[in-house]
Amino acid sequence: MTRGKIVDALKAGRILVSDGAWGTFLIEMGLEPGESPELWAVDHGDKVTKIAKSYIDAGADMVEADSFGGTVYKLEHYGLAGRVAEINEAAAKASRAAAGEDNWVIASAGPTGKLLVTEEVSEQEMYDAYKEQVIALEKGGADAVCIETMFATDEAALAIKATKENTNLEVICTFTFEQTVNGDYRTMMGTTPEDAAKAALEAGADIVGTNCGNGVDRMLTIVERIHKAEPNAFILLHANAGLPIQVDGKDTFPDTPEDMAKLVPDLVKAGANIIGGCCGTTPAHIKAIKEAVKAL
Repeated sequence: MTRGKIVDALKAGRILVSDGAWGTFLIEMGLEPGESPELWAVDHGDKVTKIAKSYIDAGADMVEADSFGGTVYKLEHYGLAGRVAEINEAAAKASRAAAGEDNWVIASAGPTGKLLVTEEVSEQEMYDAYKEQVIALEKGGADAVCIETMFATDEAALAIKATKENTNLEVICTFTFEQTVNGDYRTMMGTTPEDAAKAALEAGADIVGTNCGNGVDRMLTIVERIHKAEPNAFILLHANAGLPIQVDGKDTFPDTPEDMAKLVPDLVKAGANIIGGCCGTTPAHIKAIKEAVKAL
């Protein structure tokens, strides 16, 4: 393995580039409404690898995996509760095939859809759900798990703990924040960027940050706040290509590759170590970000 650890690359001062959106790609390739996106890693692995490869070719240093809804609680909606290990291993393998030996696979793990505060599930049950997923992701060749789109710090902490205690994967943990009426940023559960980052780091995350919900301009403020509160933390952001607008009844994201790339110097100055995209971003956006990073 030539790539080493992500954290070691960041300690050496590298600014890394992550990938962009996956969902829109899957839909373009034929994913039907009501169909499990994660099952595509098993049934259409070549197409999933093609998505990851498009981002590697654009200059990404790391790619996620088609495993966002890969816990038993998400897969059971599709009658796939008994195939968690198979699906997650296939997802990691598909991205590993694209990443090669020089780039990292940061396999995605999203929320379970269950709330601990309402006692829908116990802490042990949620821990076990993430444990099953991350063990399979590591077996498939992932280097790290990106525990993302989180809104509850208790769930995020259990996902981090399950990964750290059962695998050798590096852990990235990102939260989604919404702008409040007074201009503040909070998760759906009311948690600030500062408190979310602190909780993830205390649970053992190697890298923290934010994804989805905001364009790169708003992400700049969130990154600044995390960096000010946790100056020694490594920070990743996956920004949307702006806020969605309705065009002919369809959500579109207005930020061009140039719009996103022009804020890269400000993001790095604010404390960002890894920059990538979320909803609405394409290989063209990632290529522009990569060029901006190289120009620093």
